Amino acid sequence: MIDLEKLEKISSHYGNPYKETHFAKYSYIKEILNNFQEGKEVSSAGRIIAKREHGKSSFAHISDASGKIQIYLRKDTLKDSYELFKELDIGDIVGIEGSFFKTKTGEPTIMVKRMVLLSKSLRPLPEKWHGLKDVEIRYRRRYLDLISNPEARDVFWKRSLIVSFIRDFFQKRNYIEVETPMLQSIPGGASGAPFVTHHNSLDIDVYLRIAPELYLKRLLVGGFDKVFEINRNFRNEGISVRHSPEFTMLEAYCAYENYEYMMRICEDLLSSLVKRLYNSFTIEYQGKKIDFTPPWPKVSFSFLFKKEFDVNPDDSQGKVLEKVCGKLNLSSDELSRTQIINITEELIEKHYPVDKPAFVIDFFSWTAPLAKSKKDTSYILERFELFIAGMEVANSYSELNDPVEQRKRLSEQLKVEEELPRKIDEDFLESLEHGMPPAAGLGIGIDRLIMLLLNQSSIRDVILFPLLKPHDAKD
Repeated sequence: MIDLEKLEKISSHYGNPYKETHFAKYSYIKEILNNFQEGKEVSSAGRIIAKREHGKSSFAHISDASGKIQIYLRKDTLKDSYELFKELDIGDIVGIEGSFFKTKTGEPTIMVKRMVLLSKSLRPLPEKWHGLKDVEIRYRRRYLDLISNPEARDVFWKRSLIVSFIRDFFQKRNYIEVETPMLQSIPGGASGAPFVTHHNSLDIDVYLRIAPELYLKRLLVGGFDKVFEINRNFRNEGISVRHSPEFTMLEAYCAYENYEYMMRICEDLLSSLVKRLYNSFTIEYQGKKIDFTPPWPKVSFSFLFKKEFDVNPDDSQGKVLEKVCGKLNLSSDELSRTQIINITEELIEKHYPVDKPAFVIDFFSWTAPLAKSKKDTSYILERFELFIAGMEVANSYSELNDPVEQRKRLSEQLKVEEELPRKIDEDFLESLEHGMPPAAGLGIGIDRLIMLLLNQSSIRDVILFPLLKPHDAKD
């Protein structure tokens, strides 16, 4: 319910509560507290989250994204502003100026000498808002979650730090950060159903990208040896605790290197990131201890599938489908990439300890049409996927740069992946025909990585505004 009556009362006695355009808040509350000095003059601003009136004086707490601080207000100091304060509600936003002191209990507090109402809240915070627990409200109204849950705020603070760390890691190694199109006339670079829309001026259908890979490889052709992009991708597929239709990826490419180089990059990046976050190489995820100390074990996909399903590297995709579905009693016309990943996750947990990240290698050639095969066999790829706590987090391979073989692979992909438009990206193939150096590529799912590093059970808990069905949508 909107409290227009209180708004009218405050407006008539004290003026428009939204008139202020500026207040001198130069630091977050946490920083102000960290620099506490008795008697020091400070200014701050934030949302009132608690107030206790004692006649001619009052205590309150105000908060911002970094924390909360206690303030002390006296009528003889504030005059009319004190009467205004008494009219304020939990949720209102105020600016204050004053000096530091400590209460008898030792709590740092600001003795308020000036108070300004910066914004009047018209809706009350939810009942029991201290630690909002309703998952539906937390996702739909993330602003309430951030107000009420310090843990949620901490997740998104750390998410920002993690992304900054990753960006800095690659820039220090002379990678240049680039931006590639999010609207593409032909989606490519991955498997997955795209979102489609129409460009009115050009009168063409365009797709939200499912991956930036083909454009990043064009840059290798153009002479940029090291490129990376932290990008938003979109896939019109299912939603789960590990899948979001809109997600963030890191993709990095390095000319004149192969997938083994990207293994070292992965180990270096993630182990140093964990060390920065926790001053240790060990984290806990959903009750499991995971040790990021390099080196990490390598697990053969080919060996796992031979052991479990009697699959051979030279078996056709149809033969593999027959053997796997027969063993698992599945009824399917094809094995999707998601199904392969799920089966691989189960096999890793079955046959290997999951207390360390693991590189899964030796994938069959038909599993990745953009990857280069090993020199000694055309049936096995120079490729790895990184699994952490049984979850796929990264994908890498030595990039296929043979334009004739690439055309053949992409043509075969279109025969089995019905969700992709029935078109080959001729411009990409033309770029390869000009010559692309041997290169390695790496993709890391940022959202999943953050789930793991911050011990969150759902991908929605690390995305500020996850896509949800509207309340008024019909099932």
